[in-house]
Amino acid sequence: MKLGQATIKDIARELNVSSSTVSRALKDYPGISDETKRKVKELAAKLNYRPNAIALSLRKSRSFTIGVIIPEVVHFFFSTVISGIEEVANSRGYNVILTQTNEKYDRERSSIETMLSNQIDGFLVSYSKETQDFDHFSNLLDQGYPIVFFDRVPQIPKAINVMVDDYRGAYDAVSHLIRQGYKRIIHLAGPKNLAISKERIRGYRDALTDHGIEVDESLIVECPLGTDTESRKITTEILKSDSVRPDAFFGNNDMAAVGAMLACKDAGLQIPNDVGIVGFSNWQFCSMIDPGLSSVAQPGFQMGAKATEILLDIIEKKLDPEQITESVTLPTELLIRKSSVRIKN
Repeated sequence: MKLGQATIKDIARELNVSSSTVSRALKDYPGISDETKRKVKELAAKLNYRPNAIALSLRKSRSFTIGVIIPEVVHFFFSTVISGIEEVANSRGYNVILTQTNEKYDRERSSIETMLSNQIDGFLVSYSKETQDFDHFSNLLDQGYPIVFFDRVPQIPKAINVMVDDYRGAYDAVSHLIRQGYKRIIHLAGPKNLAISKERIRGYRDALTDHGIEVDESLIVECPLGTDTESRKITTEILKSDSVRPDAFFGNNDMAAVGAMLACKDAGLQIPNDVGIVGFSNWQFCSMIDPGLSSVAQPGFQMGAKATEILLDIIEKKLDPEQITESVTLPTELLIRKSSVRIKN
């Protein structure tokens, strides 16, 4: 039985008791024997019973509250998305409940439970790096619960997705490096299970191929945490290798690019003459460090605003989710700074 589909009546029928007995047993009311409570709770757990907050919220008037689940609040990109979400939500009379998963699958699931218990009207979700099983989302979608995914979007039936053009962003970044004369370009890739990582790898590969450079799979190096510390360590090992001597790095995100920059400086390399570096997301610090970091800018505010508009239109029944057949894809922009522009002699 799917998540949340078991009812008090189902449990009562299985145990041949009244629905009121089941309800009181689940709430530990006095007057119900310990044995009955045990049987009711065991069967409830087996059937994955949960008080049906979905049905309650659909029967009642709207709560005018939406839930937002993101991986990290401190991430600059997600902070801009939140600004877009709140701008639209507040303008239409909705409150926002925000939770962060810290990239943990279990926290993602518990966040859903918490929000459902508060009878929110719908979800905006960017899933965690740990998430590879999307049943918790599929079950809600099957029940008609409004959900819009943004940035990190799952490939599951009925999903409504708002994303940026990760493929084009990566393609433009790598093409720029090639035009600057760089040929052995390392891609510090994101987690393999994320669609955004796959799209950026695809853009990296196609840019090389279209410019007549053979793709060397050994130059695609996973940097799953995406931190500057991890990237610095990985890049240091790469630079020590005799078999791979890169002349550029394209980071899956800006922190990975910064880690590569620090490692190159540690090795005495000059940026951009010896090594070119480009990141992805355009965090605020990109224009503040030396040299300034070239980066692919993502329209975070617009993503948050668009995802919220779609969700609220679904909640208010102005939009039929069944009629949404394609993902909404927003454009990126390559911002070129000194880290990737070779000085002409």
